[in-house]
Amino acid sequence: MPVKPSKAMVLAAGLGQRMRPLTDRMPKPLVEVAGQPLLDHVLDKLAVAGVAEAVINVHYLPDQIIDHVAPRTRPRVIISDERDRVLGTGGGVVKALPLLGDRPFFLLNADTMWIDGVRSNLARLAEAFDPARMDILLLMAPTASSIGYTGRGDYSMLPDGALRKRREHQVVPFVYAGAAIMSPSIFAGAPNGEFSLTKMFDAANEQERLFGLRLDGVWMHVGTPDAVQAAEEAFSESVA
Repeated sequence: MPVKPSKAMVLAAGLGQRMRPLTDRMPKPLVEVAGQPLLDHVLDKLAVAGVAEAVINVHYLPDQIIDHVAPRTRPRVIISDERDRVLGTGGGVVKALPLLGDRPFFLLNADTMWIDGVRSNLARLAEAFDPARMDILLLMAPTASSIGYTGRGDYSMLPDGALRKRREHQVVPFVYAGAAIMSPSIFAGAPNGEFSLTKMFDAANEQERLFGLRLDGVWMHVGTPDAVQAAEEAFSESVA
């Protein structure tokens, strides 16, 4: 039986240094692309996928994000305030676990952006997530058709969706698109304080419980100010 997550964790605590000067006075999740902040693109997708509650962690210029999401009811937003310490992506999730409950949840980067194909990619993730076989299911974008991405990829993917991490000098065809479903149980032995979620991905990979789902549509890597324009052009073409 597919598990349809009713909660999500949205990672919005980053400093957005590569996005300067746009982020000198505003946090990266509030940078606008195609007429609305990156964070709203993410929250709108969660609402369409039927998510009732989104936990958003904040650290850099936190009050701007808190004020921005205050009126929102779909999904209802709960703030996990990290302004006093840097926890990293993994530590941020650990701090928020009491708010997320004991069922699998969506995890999204606040600055991820994609154009869905025929169906919602979050709905597809929910259908594909099998807790008996997997601890983490990542949405994977093909590097060849992604906009603004120039890296070597993150993983190769086997026919059954199992992921294999890129070795140092390798080039692989898929990049993590910044959206996932994960079981909270994997954090049972997680460290305290600051650490990266990559640690959890690697642990699941070693147990052969890290899987991927190919994104249907177009993923945009909005990492720098220049990438904003490329993303806006792709967005306007998709709705033209």
